[in-house]
Amino acid sequence: MTDHTAAIDVRLAVVGGGIVGLTLALHLKRRGIDCTVYEAAPTIEPLGVGITLLPHAMQEFAALGLEDALRAEAIENRESAFFNRYGQLIYKELRGIAAGYPVPELGIHRGTLHRILYEAALAEIGDERIVTNHQCTGVTQRDSTVAIGFRETASGEPLPAVEADVVIACDGVNSTIRRQFYPDEELQFAGINTWRGVTRRAPIFDGRTYMRIGSIETGKLVVYPIVDDIDGDGNQLINWMAEIRRADVKKNDWNEPGSTDDVLPLYADWRFDWLDVPALIGNADMILEYPMVDKDPVERWTFGRVTLMGDAAHPMYPRGSNGAAQGAIDARTFADALATLGDPVAALAAYEEERREKTANVVRMNRAYPPDYLIVKVDELTHGKPFDNLDDYISQDELRQISERYKNVAGFAIEPKS
Repeated sequence: MTDHTAAIDVRLAVVGGGIVGLTLALHLKRRGIDCTVYEAAPTIEPLGVGITLLPHAMQEFAALGLEDALRAEAIENRESAFFNRYGQLIYKELRGIAAGYPVPELGIHRGTLHRILYEAALAEIGDERIVTNHQCTGVTQRDSTVAIGFRETASGEPLPAVEADVVIACDGVNSTIRRQFYPDEELQFAGINTWRGVTRRAPIFDGRTYMRIGSIETGKLVVYPIVDDIDGDGNQLINWMAEIRRADVKKNDWNEPGSTDDVLPLYADWRFDWLDVPALIGNADMILEYPMVDKDPVERWTFGRVTLMGDAAHPMYPRGSNGAAQGAIDARTFADALATLGDPVAALAAYEEERREKTANVVRMNRAYPPDYLIVKVDELTHGKPFDNLDDYISQDELRQISERYKNVAGFAIEPKS
């Protein structure tokens, strides 16, 4: 990252104080550019469950000086392993520093990541520039400024409009600002519902393994630890995500808590010698339900002095932990463009030119060839049955190539040494 000390005189408003909005604010501050973040939530509180910070995400957070803080409260993944629904190992590979990356791959609670970013933003940009309880109602553009409408989230009462030179919409998959420019757009739901939970239990394998089990056609599970020694007895907090595709199914409501009654029957006979899945789900501290949704890539993010960023720009399936990673890259890309060009309108154009098609490719890949596609491939070859010798169906080298293809499109493949 290049530090720029010369301040740029621009009133920049960031709508949304989530992971991407706070990352953008920090990147801008490092380049001598002030902004104000407007967050809808009345207070910033830790929400959600786990998230994996892959190397391309960690590079962005490390550039902000947050690597040590994140490592102190996360678990470093050393290996990624893929299994069929019978618990048979299909493929495994080293991850993070063990695989040769300069930064670790971390499993962490999403709320912890948000808190670390929030504390850094408070220290660096000041609490007066992080304005909560402001729900955006839309934007109105004038010749050289933008008026942002707000209402108080807690009461619903109108608030005074805010004038800015540039507005960056970081307000998520249900972005109010994106809806203003794409009013007829709908979330794309392919009949895949998901449940996310956290469970306290003994470490699985070495306690540093990211596991993908099964496929969405018959039930899929992603499992990884996010907190070490959660209770003083050596148990970890294990994050898990279950998902399945079913015909003519109603979309899960992400505003509702999940229920073991909905998810546990799908995995009732998933008992392996290394993991009792019904016990993992049944003993969960909490379960949240989500639909697997995204939106079709659009041909334009920027409208005058307003642009979209993160999930507001490129909502993608929550596969491969790419949403936060791509949003963090968005943030740094725009901050660099503004610091280099000085002109905010030119910076908006440069940012979109650099990022729009790359993220569209990730959206498309997550639909067709997600990171666990190799499990689907093995299921096809074995007709969904247990195997005696996997090499009779597909080689480890072919599986490695499938894994590397995903990393290349997502942007975190290791460059070959010259």
